[in-house]
Amino acid sequence: MIKKTLTLSLALASSLLANKTNILFIFSDDHATQAISAYGGRFAKVAPTPNLDRLADEGMLFKRCMVTNSICGPSRATILTGKYSHLNGFMVNEKTTFNGAQQTFPKLLQKAGYETSIIGKWHLGSKPTGFDHWDILPGQGMYYNPDFDSPQGRSRVEGYCTEVVTDKALTWLKKERDSSKPFMLMVQHKAPHREWSPALKYLNAFDDVKMPEPSSLFDDYEGRGKAARNQDMSIDISMELGKDLKVKEFDKKGHLAGRIHKRMTAAQLKAWNAAYEPKNQALLEAKPQGKDLIRWKYQRYVKDYLRCIKSVDDSLGQLLDYLDESGLAQNTIVIYSSDQGFYLGEHGWFDKRFMYDESYRTPLLIRWPGHTKEGSKTSKLVSNLDFAETFLEIAGEEIPSDMQGASLVPLLKGEDPKHWRKSHYYHYYEFPGWHMVQRHEGAYDGRYKLMYFYDIDEWELYDLKADPEEMTNQFNNPEYSSVLTHMKQELQKLRSQHQVPKNKIKDVSNPSQKYITNHEAEVIN
Repeated sequence: MIKKTLTLSLALASSLLANKTNILFIFSDDHATQAISAYGGRFAKVAPTPNLDRLADEGMLFKRCMVTNSICGPSRATILTGKYSHLNGFMVNEKTTFNGAQQTFPKLLQKAGYETSIIGKWHLGSKPTGFDHWDILPGQGMYYNPDFDSPQGRSRVEGYCTEVVTDKALTWLKKERDSSKPFMLMVQHKAPHREWSPALKYLNAFDDVKMPEPSSLFDDYEGRGKAARNQDMSIDISMELGKDLKVKEFDKKGHLAGRIHKRMTAAQLKAWNAAYEPKNQALLEAKPQGKDLIRWKYQRYVKDYLRCIKSVDDSLGQLLDYLDESGLAQNTIVIYSSDQGFYLGEHGWFDKRFMYDESYRTPLLIRWPGHTKEGSKTSKLVSNLDFAETFLEIAGEEIPSDMQGASLVPLLKGEDPKHWRKSHYYHYYEFPGWHMVQRHEGAYDGRYKLMYFYDIDEWELYDLKADPEEMTNQFNNPEYSSVLTHMKQELQKLRSQHQVPKNKIKDVSNPSQKYITNHEAEVIN
């Protein structure tokens, strides 16, 4: 009798596990919404993304998915923990390591019977925890012939990184996972991270296309503060012809040879040179100067970036096709996102970090058959802070009370939650550092955005309905005095709600209080 009861219990447990929804999370690095045709924008017709558009057509497109901290590692830490940087301990990219001993959603899914796997970019300094299988790029990873770290050690795989990561993911899905368990697979690409090196098959994509320029390509930052003027991320000054734009004649430090050419096989290098050398020679003969050189750099940069996106789009298509062919599609939720957005020439910039829209907003597309209406869209304020909670609710698990986001499941089911967030908190910490963007925090309510660059004591206020490109700071405009009062109150409320340490941030409700400077060591620790 006891044996029979045990057998029935095991059978019931196995049946319950089999009915749990599989989770496929596909993640890229520095993918701007401007580079997904489903979001519209200036590249929609010239550089379409059919597989990303397919995901949007078959699921939900989130118009306002905002990140908590627009930088790679901190964004990944927020996704794993469902907590802001100041609580998960990963505030900056440099000189810091993710504490893998803390609570993460993969660990909680493991306890719920899921088999968990991460393949591709990790970028958190430590070894992954909470994963039954991991096969990750060391550091930033390399575009060509990348190395991978796993419990078995380090190995190198010949090929293009996006394609290799996809092949590894498909191999795990087809041959290596335990098919008796539900799975949670994170497929995380290096692309389209700097230095934007495309796959060989796409080296000549867009050669006959003139990419449309953003209206703010030659932004002079008039009416804005020191932070926008003094950054180090402009296409004009900061973008290197050798390292970033593949014109090796200009590379005095050997970056191009060290980072790209030395990784390549002879056949890869031959194809690379055949694609770039004629274009580079034309540049050397034309000798553009001033705005003409900026325009040339913009075209080379954006085309290479979009060429990288083509491979990411291909990868998604392969994974979606496999789900369809294997019969897994109906019981698998597919999520596509990126660690943050990116500047594709807006304000004359590349990179991210600022709370301005292009890097603060990240793509989010979710397909959940049987639950999410096809072709649906939402303008609700959501965040990468919500991903962990969403995965847990999908798995039927309780969401820990110390997680700071909210599950997206109600939105995915077409509901309109009464108490959904009305505003979102942002905080960037990495200064001094790459691209020299001043530390700042802010609040955003879907229309108005208040930003505080606290080390230099400068404020910026934007009305994104009247000024979607964020060209005019309204902080000192008396017509916005009531908005300013409201947004300062909102910022203070969000600080309190998210337990932002008072000893590190000036209390805006008390203007006489002096800001206590954060030393670099304090921020990192």
